[in-house]
Amino acid sequence: MWELIQQNKRKSWVLFIMMGACLALLGYLVGAAYAPPDGGVAGLAIALFIWMLLSIISYFSGDSIMLSISGARQITSDVHPQLFNVVEEMKIASSMPAMPKVYIIDEAAPNAFATGRKPQSSAVAVTAGLLSRMNRDELQGVVAHEMSHIQNRDVMFMTFAGIMLGSIALISQVFLRGAFFSGGMSGRVRTRGSDRGGGQGQAIIMIVALVFAILAPIMARLLYFAISRKREYLADASAARLTRYPEGLASALEKLSKSTEDLPRANNITAPLYIVNPLKKAGAKLSNLSSTHPPVEERIRVLRTMAGGAGFLQYQEAFNRVTGSKSKLIPQSGLKDSAQAAIRTGSVDAGAPVTQTKRTVDDLVRAVNGFVFLTCTCGLKAKIPPDFKKESFPCPRCGSVLRVPTAELATAAAMASGLARDANGVPQEHPQLQRMTYHRKGSGWESLSCACGKTIQLSPQFSGSKLVCNGCGREITIER
Repeated sequence: MWELIQQNKRKSWVLFIMMGACLALLGYLVGAAYAPPDGGVAGLAIALFIWMLLSIISYFSGDSIMLSISGARQITSDVHPQLFNVVEEMKIASSMPAMPKVYIIDEAAPNAFATGRKPQSSAVAVTAGLLSRMNRDELQGVVAHEMSHIQNRDVMFMTFAGIMLGSIALISQVFLRGAFFSGGMSGRVRTRGSDRGGGQGQAIIMIVALVFAILAPIMARLLYFAISRKREYLADASAARLTRYPEGLASALEKLSKSTEDLPRANNITAPLYIVNPLKKAGAKLSNLSSTHPPVEERIRVLRTMAGGAGFLQYQEAFNRVTGSKSKLIPQSGLKDSAQAAIRTGSVDAGAPVTQTKRTVDDLVRAVNGFVFLTCTCGLKAKIPPDFKKESFPCPRCGSVLRVPTAELATAAAMASGLARDANGVPQEHPQLQRMTYHRKGSGWESLSCACGKTIQLSPQFSGSKLVCNGCGREITIER
């Protein structure tokens, strides 16, 4: 879909230039209002400097800033193997050059977003609430949607556009606060203008600057939202093609639309990055003009109207039927290339809702934050925080002493019993410790310690018979 990517780049530059012109004009008017007659040039220079500085920061650190603002934490495959498996599947399906990093946000509200400067260094972040409510097909649809944003080069533009919108809002707010809260400013402006014989003209400039300072952030925001809404349709189309199962994403969007929970860490700048609007209030309906996303109900209808295939052509036809519009979302090359994308059948669990409880979601959040899970022989599951300093503690139910598998203790044990030296004195691992066997005690969260000292979390979703330690590469067999 090189043509779609090039089209996105062209539209991004057009929007970027338009927002840049809005920022430059705002800077000029603010400067002219504050320091006539040559202040406009200084204001323009300051506005461009602020924009360039924030753009440089955005380019090199925008993804990490977005992830930090959102409270996302990077995880490994042992925390949620199914999520990693789905991301890897979509990476292969989309022919991305590198595996995105995977993050979990410690929030119960279901949502997800992608970020990254380029496909070679990208990230996908999902909330704990989303993982608790989606079956595999629905999770696959959400991940495919977010990775489509990466593949279509949307995420870098959205980050840059958000930075420019923030620059416009910053300059506007500084000027308006100065105009309304610094006493006598307008009087001093009129006096300076009168001394030069231009009092009436300066008053007009001040009024124009005030009006534009109010309207500029609104116009830039509407422009930003309009382009982000169209990109959501394109990401839906790409996700349907990648998964070959439009119903998976449609069902996920349906669940997301029924959620009334807000995402406290989201804000007006980061909101367009998410798959659905994260700022919705319970029972509130945002107008199409001010919403960061197209109507979810319309997106669901388009996906469920697709017939004869899961390609771009079928999505374009469904979009035109549902919206009554004749506009083209997909370039001609994409419409020709998509006829062979047949719709597959759903997975075995596609019709079965996920029945994870709030306790399971809380356990996932704790695992992300470094908690260790110990299961006693009596069945009690203890959740040990990362700052717990003791080596053991008694089980509250049966009194058995539970040892905390700290990395230091496990490593010392492995060094004492599992290492030998060859004839040259080179440390060699004992053959019996090259592989390990772990007997799983139940179907919930469990914790095991590798001989190298690495603590591994087994999530309720893990159903495999083997795993590999990320610390030493040891193969561990899981028996039930």
